[in-house]
Amino acid sequence: MKSLTFANGDTMPAIGLGTWKSAPGEVFDAVLHAIKSGYRHIDCAAIYMNEKEVGKALRKAMDDGLVKREDLWVTSKLWNNAHKRDDIKPALKKTLSDLQLDYLDLYLVHWPVAMKPDVVFPDGPDDFLSLSEVPLSETWSGLEDMHAEGLARHIGVSNFNIEKLDEVMRNARVRPAMNQVEMHPYLAQQKLVDYCHDHDIHLTAYSPLGSGDRASRMKRENEPVLFDDPTIKDIARQHDCTPAQVLISWAVHRGTAVIPKSTNPGRIEQNLASAEVNLTEGDMEAIKHIGKDFRYIDGSLWAMEGSPYELSDLWTE
Repeated sequence: MKSLTFANGDTMPAIGLGTWKSAPGEVFDAVLHAIKSGYRHIDCAAIYMNEKEVGKALRKAMDDGLVKREDLWVTSKLWNNAHKRDDIKPALKKTLSDLQLDYLDLYLVHWPVAMKPDVVFPDGPDDFLSLSEVPLSETWSGLEDMHAEGLARHIGVSNFNIEKLDEVMRNARVRPAMNQVEMHPYLAQQKLVDYCHDHDIHLTAYSPLGSGDRASRMKRENEPVLFDDPTIKDIARQHDCTPAQVLISWAVHRGTAVIPKSTNPGRIEQNLASAEVNLTEGDMEAIKHIGKDFRYIDGSLWAMEGSPYELSDLWTE
């Protein structure tokens, strides 16, 4: 298994189990099966509303002697309603309690979007706080505090473009160690990848399979399906593997981490086996020239009419 190495020598397995959209009643078995199958990297977030069940699986795996805490890499994320400095520690402590852990390996700012503390998802523009009210520098400073206290061994961001990364790093005491963003052959984000690599920021690809199981309200008509792409299917045939395994292997070959989600035992195992799919330079070049550009998670909820945020704030590089 390839891994990403951090400045202090810590290593994160390149392939992890994503838990977004994993329903209560399913995610316990999924996490436990993943650990039994060899996963050591589990990606979580408070807003996924399933961290308590994930925590029960982590605890059982450790109590049963399947793994030690130091063998696991667990990531979680700060939700948009806890961006004020004083709200960050309580949010992290809640996540740690739910996950039954003393520390996280990685804690991320989930979005560069702030909301009022009593808001989970915005119903209208008054539910937001602007970045002038809660600057990213304040939120990042709060994460630096958590790092200094040892509650998060590494800190980073998610859904940040180059401009937002620059803003955070301008006055940072601790530079972001990770940027987790949507990435797949229809959204390769090469400019962002190059920037992050140049600044020693690792990348994790979320929704690497196109997130076809997300809620219908988040979908648009006639979305392209990554699994059906002729180039991906042809490469899968050549390597006697599945299209999903090609997509996961592509992310690993680019030097990024990748967190495919599944609660199906067979697919959980297949996704991890993607580490053994050795794509050639020709394969990578063919994928590079697929010619489609599509973002599945477009962030439009944050850019509703009257919001202080626009899509161009999120995605312009």
